[in-house]
Amino acid sequence: MNQLEINNLNVEIKEKKLLDGISLKINSGEIHVLMGPNGSGKTSLSNAIMGNPKYKITKGTIKFNNKDILNLKVDERARLGIFLGFQYPSELSGVTITQFLKQAYSNLDKDISFLDFNNILKEKIKELNIDYSFIKRNLNEGFSGGEKKKNEILQMNILKPKIAILDEPDSGTDVDALKLIANGINKTVNENNTGILLITHYNRILEYVKPDFVHIIHNGKIILSGDLSLAHQIEEEGYEKIIGVKNE
Repeated sequence: MNQLEINNLNVEIKEKKLLDGISLKINSGEIHVLMGPNGSGKTSLSNAIMGNPKYKITKGTIKFNNKDILNLKVDERARLGIFLGFQYPSELSGVTITQFLKQAYSNLDKDISFLDFNNILKEKIKELNIDYSFIKRNLNEGFSGGEKKKNEILQMNILKPKIAILDEPDSGTDVDALKLIANGINKTVNENNTGILLITHYNRILEYVKPDFVHIIHNGKIILSGDLSLAHQIEEEGYEKIIGVKNE
């Protein structure tokens, strides 16, 4: 079993505190949902886990399978099997999705011919109901919000991480894209036993992806944890009534 363990994590940027004592454990096959008002620390947590150097760890630990990873670079954490799906994926002109994914796959110490990799890629896009022309396009160039998120889910299904952090994979998506993304998340969990940290503002993706745990973050702290019913409560009553804060 794989485990990502965060203990008493404190994070700041330019002496501004963003996370204040976050503790969380994610095991293989578990789906954790993280919700909270804007500016509460959701994206800061995802960046800290992945090792973004802009985020300074002032206290606490991040361990993967009992190994402290705070001194590891982003690519080293990725090789361990940690994946981050970005809230705002970057465009990369001149590099196709196929080329990017082949390089990312090879960087995980998986020696494979382009032909064999292309066969894997074709199988995955078929499973996810993605048109073949999609993978011939330049990475995120001219993509809609939904297409960018679709590409992140395709990456996750190809790379088969042990732990995946998905930062608002449902934002900017229509119903069809949302179902595709949810299907990709469920396949990754069911086929690879991947542990998921799913960051979202909305309950609509939870119609298709059923979490084991729901956590509410506010002012850099996880202040409530529960099951799916907690997400429903937030949707019905809002953050202001439950934790005393408006979601701007």
